[in-house]
Amino acid sequence: MSFGKVLELNTGATIPEIGLGTWLSKPNEVESAVEIAVRNGYRHLDLAMIYRNQDEVGRALKKVIPSVVTREQLFITSKLWNCSHQQGPAEAELDETLKQLGLTYLDLYLVHWPVAFEPGNGLTPPHPTKEGEAHLDLKTSLVDTWRTMIKLKETGKVKAIGVSNFTIEHIKGLIDATGVVPAVNQIEAHPVLPQDDLVAYCKQVGVHITAYSPLGNNFVGKPMHTENAVVKQVAEKLGATPAQVLIAWGAYRGYSVIPKSVQEGRIISNFKQVALSEEDYNKVTAIKVGKSERFNIPIGFKPKWDINLFDEELEKTATNKVNIA
Repeated sequence: MSFGKVLELNTGATIPEIGLGTWLSKPNEVESAVEIAVRNGYRHLDLAMIYRNQDEVGRALKKVIPSVVTREQLFITSKLWNCSHQQGPAEAELDETLKQLGLTYLDLYLVHWPVAFEPGNGLTPPHPTKEGEAHLDLKTSLVDTWRTMIKLKETGKVKAIGVSNFTIEHIKGLIDATGVVPAVNQIEAHPVLPQDDLVAYCKQVGVHITAYSPLGNNFVGKPMHTENAVVKQVAEKLGATPAQVLIAWGAYRGYSVIPKSVQEGRIISNFKQVALSEEDYNKVTAIKVGKSERFNIPIGFKPKWDINLFDEELEKTATNKVNIA
């Protein structure tokens, strides 16, 4: 079992340290994964409209609420997709998410990316003149979207609001304009992408970090961090799996961590926490040699998003910058 640790958000609510991620899960795999996870002790589920599997999660929730857990015992996060950053579409998407899940509220609702798409033409609207590109809405600013999120919180349909994939500059813009600090910033976080400056800033202003892709990411053709010799060595020493070591690395840094799996054995083993000593933590941290490596960069998506979000080398060719305020 996990250590059962919960971490406090700036709202006073708590978020379980280990959760189940549902990104990159194939159709018809998520229903059983969520059911297995909840039956084996998980109480934190991470979802999103763009994962196109929330209806499956809803079916799983019907199997475990109230027979295994009460609704109040679960911490459920979902995310507002880019095509719904404008006020009317945002509430409509939230209502659709709640309908898919069969719930009356979410514990946490995040702005999935600091990028808006033109609404009304599907989840990834094609650009009218540039083939292979998404149609960005460059008028709706991050602050506009954040004000919409603040209104959604006032409806009672979400208990807390936050962001995902936001940088220091993006978060600062929201706080400066509204005074409302996001409860969470969910980011790609693993030993090869430590983002120490962002982590320090979030700590300073009271934004909790949730780590996605804690094991690395296998959709870019690079080996997973679970294959790293040092990670394997630490795992062997602790009688743990490499995945457990990488999850423990995130927990050591104060994150909540949301490993994704649809395989029963891995779902269960990922939840069996181990603790890293300072020495082992430092060993795992040292697997980053040279520059950080980010796997999830939207300018490389198909269709591509022609926007510079993180100032990565790959993004230097982007035409557009984030409209913060």
